[in-house]
Amino acid sequence: MRLIIDGDGSPVKDTTILVAEKYGIPVVIVTSIDHYSKKEYPDFVRFIYVDRGSDSADFKIISVIKPTDILITQDYGLASLTLAKAAHVLHQTGMEYTQMNIDALLTQRFIGSKMRQAKQRTKGPKPFTNVEREQFKEVLESLIQQSLV
Repeated sequence: MRLIIDGDGSPVKDTTILVAEKYGIPVVIVTSIDHYSKKEYPDFVRFIYVDRGSDSADFKIISVIKPTDILITQDYGLASLTLAKAAHVLHQTGMEYTQMNIDALLTQRFIGSKMRQAKQRTKGPKPFTNVEREQFKEVLESLIQQSLV
């Protein structure tokens, strides 16, 4: 098992790393070279840097993910492409993507995109909260504990 993070803009990298350390699980962060960091990370954290481009990280994640991995992403499209390939796919708020909810999420994204193209106002994402971070942590730990049984 590995925890794979779609790293561009993820607000739960540090939380994921803390949980991974607690359970001795490797972390792979896939991110654009634009987000290169000199920050020191523990040895169990590995970065995969990809070229610039809106889908470069997604394609890399699709190519490296395994059935025992847990993917963390806020990208509904990537989530839909990896549901059949990963053990679990989580949003940064702790919501687990499933075959039951992904179609509605993709439809919602499509409608929002059409509204923006038509110059209609849409709400942007709400600021990420500590409550959401804690909820994410609880769900992630629960999934890990279930997988280790």
